[in-house]
Amino acid sequence: MKACLLFLSLSCVSANVFADIRSVHCPLTCPSLSIKNNDVVFNHTYAISNDATTKFADWVAYKVSVLNFGDSPGRDWGNDPLIDDNESLEEDDYKGAYSQLHVDRGHLAPLASFAGNKHWRELNYLSNITPQKSALNQGAWADLEEAVRHAVSFRKPLYVITGTLYGKNEPGLPGADESHQIPSGYFKVVYDLKGNAASFLFDQDLPRAANYCDSLVKNRDMNNAVGFTMPDFVDAKSIVQLVGCDYTTGKLSS
Repeated sequence: MKACLLFLSLSCVSANVFADIRSVHCPLTCPSLSIKNNDVVFNHTYAISNDATTKFADWVAYKVSVLNFGDSPGRDWGNDPLIDDNESLEEDDYKGAYSQLHVDRGHLAPLASFAGNKHWRELNYLSNITPQKSALNQGAWADLEEAVRHAVSFRKPLYVITGTLYGKNEPGLPGADESHQIPSGYFKVVYDLKGNAASFLFDQDLPRAANYCDSLVKNRDMNNAVGFTMPDFVDAKSIVQLVGCDYTTGKLSS
């Protein structure tokens, strides 16, 4: 297991340490760092807890700030140098994925939110990617990411923790040469520094035309779904409305 890179200093996190771990990526505290002996890496643009068994991240945490926005730099796939190659998939593992399973290489921390950051290549590390159904990746998932970008302004960033769920078995990638488990769903929580939050659960098979606001859930329901300890969040009308949803109905605001 490679060393963990803390943003400004090198630090290794023991699996039996239960103190709060804070970072610019998860300032209220990061999700549990003791789950399943994952590799937890703090890159310049996000923090990630990588599961060597599934080969995908359990969670990714990042800050959405207008200071990181810019024109799309494109795709430049690679492996995170801080994660062992046998603990995540490689680019060749995705061959035939779209034609046979209709899955994209879906970002957990979105490239568009860091297109203007000089470390944008970190967003294309395969550890930040999962095989995500095209209908979800290009539909409700992308719509919510865009809504979060529209919700931030200068000196008023938002924070996101997102990750994978495994409620049912999904077929594996046809071109992969190592064991892995494709997520059956995803979670995402959008929050501010006061802990005000809006939580979402997405099924992998969500239709292309689905409204992301229909995936809004209570924070307690998200906590029950993820299976590890999350920071303390409060369901907040302010954040729900910031991302364009109606707090009462869960529908898109007109």
